[in-house]
Amino acid sequence: MTDADPEISNALLSRVRVIEQQPLDARADAYVQLHDALRVRLEGGDALLDD
Repeated sequence: MTDADPEISNALLSRVRVIEQQPLDARADAYVQLHDALRVRLEGGDALLDD
């Protein structure tokens, strides 16, 4: 396991801050999109480990 990339961590934190400033209904949609993007990234990482 490696430490998180600071650039990725900062980008994620910035994205969450933007989401938190939105109205509740838009915030919910934005979190769904963020969740889906993170899931795809993590599942893609699993596929690389299986090779």
